[in-house]
Amino acid sequence: MISPEKWTALETRMATLGIIDEELTEKFILGSGSGGQKINKTHSCVYLKHHPTGIEIKCQSSRSRELNRYHARRELCDELEERRLGRESKRRQQIEKIRRQKRRRSRRSKQKSVEDKRLLSRKKQLRKPPAREE
Repeated sequence: MISPEKWTALETRMATLGIIDEELTEKFILGSGSGGQKINKTHSCVYLKHHPTGIEIKCQSSRSRELNRYHARRELCDELEERRLGRESKRRQQIEKIRRQKRRRSRRSKQKSVEDKRLLSRKKQLRKPPAREE
């Protein structure tokens, strides 16, 4: 279960973003996917709709309804922050950081890296004692 501290932190975050519980439509729908009979028989999937913005969130991250309610509200806050802040939001910055990390390096950059490695290798070879002749 979610600790009371986390719930209060989420509620304060929702209040700062201007999300009121009366503006939300919350439904519990039948789950689907892996998990077998338990997930297919219980209504643990949470559907949230924020009427002023029209944002719809569907969350089924766990088998617990209470945990899914928490995750859905947190996702709603993330989505609303991203819409308001745009590129400045933390989520968008993380996505951009990962995109930059995965981007292929330029040919010139690769050549420079390989050349630096060769130079370092030569430097290390000079540090070794001379080979003995037997």
